[in-house]
This record gives sequence, structure tokens and C-alpha cells, in this order.
Amino acid sequence: MVDEQDFLAAYDPGAYPSVAVTVDVVALTIRDGALHLLLIRRGQPPFEGRWALPGGFVRPDEDLTAGARRELAEETGLGGEGLRRVHLEQLGSYGTPDRDPRMRVVSVAHLAFAPDLPDPAAGTDADEAGWLPVTALANRQLAFDHGRIIDDALERARSKLEYTPLATRFLAGEFTISELRAVYETVWGHPLHAGNFHRKVLSVPGFVESTGTSTERGGARGGPRAKLYRAGDARLLHPALLRPAREETVR
Repeated sequence: MVDEQDFLAAYDPGAYPSVAVTVDVVALTIRDGALHLLLIRRGQPPFEGRWALPGGFVRPDEDLTAGARRELAEETGLGGEGLRRVHLEQLGSYGTPDRDPRMRVVSVAHLAFAPDLPDPAAGTDADEAGWLPVTALANRQLAFDHGRIIDDALERARSKLEYTPLATRFLAGEFTISELRAVYETVWGHPLHAGNFHRKVLSVPGFVESTGTSTERGGARGGPRAKLYRAGDARLLHPALLRPAREETVR
């Protein structure tokens, strides 16, 4: 039997092909009633001048989640409590051999979203950084395979709104059902019937809970003040809130 310490001392990592690991972050927020995505315009090769997701190589002393949080913090300036408000989850791994012309690079993409994320500041390797409406992506040349990653992230976000309470993470601590409906309409890209949505939300145990208070004023057209809610303790929504197209399929 080979002694483990002797084995490790004699082990030669250079005998195997070099592979680097990066993290990319698909950060979503809602601005002016539209779903926005954080992108940077690369200031150096490869893909100089093209738009890309914030990301970079994982440092030797950090795990994947720490790397994704660091990259997000560097681009948004968030830190401490602000960064803790951000929902961050691993999206998937992307390792097509030719996705990066420099060398073999595997990217572990993450999905992040939160309300009122600040204006970004371009890092040292970027010419520009900004929140772009998702609807404007077709007019942008994207670097690497980031178009595929963004498509996967948008579908993940839209799907998770069906069966988890993560829509509440786009909102402040207290919100109205109308504001919650606006999140669904914005992320799904479909208008929803106000009455039906209100009924469905309140029928899901643990989705939202009443604060016992109301807005200071009534709606834009007058009427009573709206009740305020906060996120409940449910982790999954049952029954799920299906997208209109999927709801028709189920029927």
C-alpha cells in the first residue's frame, strides 16, 4: 500500500491538462418596471468591446460561492448587509472546450437577484458597466457563451417564481399584492388578472403574511388603502403559481 503523504509528495499536477475555473454572475433586478441584467463591456481581449456577465477566475483561497459574491460586490459596490439581501444560487456549469480562446476554462454560473441594486462601477478590466433591460439583449454582442448562460438564468428565474416564494426577494420587506403581481408580470413578461392573482397568492399557505397595516394612501385612482404583506415562511408554493401558457397546458 502506498503511503498517502508519499503519494502526494510525488504527485505531478503538470502531467494532466490545465483547466481553469471561473464564476459568472447573472444578476437580475427590476428598474422602472422592467427586468434588468447587469453586464460589463470588456476592455481587453478576448472579446474586447463585447458585453459580458460579471465574473472572473476563482482565487485559490475561496470556494465558488465566495468567488461569485466577490465578483458581484466588485461590480455593484455592495457589501455587508446589502450583499446579504441578495439571493444567490448556483445556476450550472459550462465547459464546452472552445468556450474561451485562451485555454480550457470551466465556468460555474450563479443567479442573483434583489431589489434596488445600485448602479455598477466598471472594474479594471471593463470599459463600462450597466443595468440593461433584458428586452435590449438582442442588440448586444455578447462574449463567450454568455448568451446561453443568460437564457438558462432567465428560464430558471421564471420557473422558480412558479413554485418558490423568491418573487418576494425582488421587493422591500413590506409590499402589496399589486407590487408582488408586478414582479410576476415583469419576470414572466405577461399581464396577469389582478383578482385571480390576489386569490391565488392568498390561497398558498405560507407564501405571504399580513403585517396588519396598510399603505398610507389609496391607489392612483383613489379607493381604499392597500393591505401590506411580508414574505411568509414557505419554501415551496403549493399549489404552484403557473405561468399562463403552462396553466393552459395543465388544463
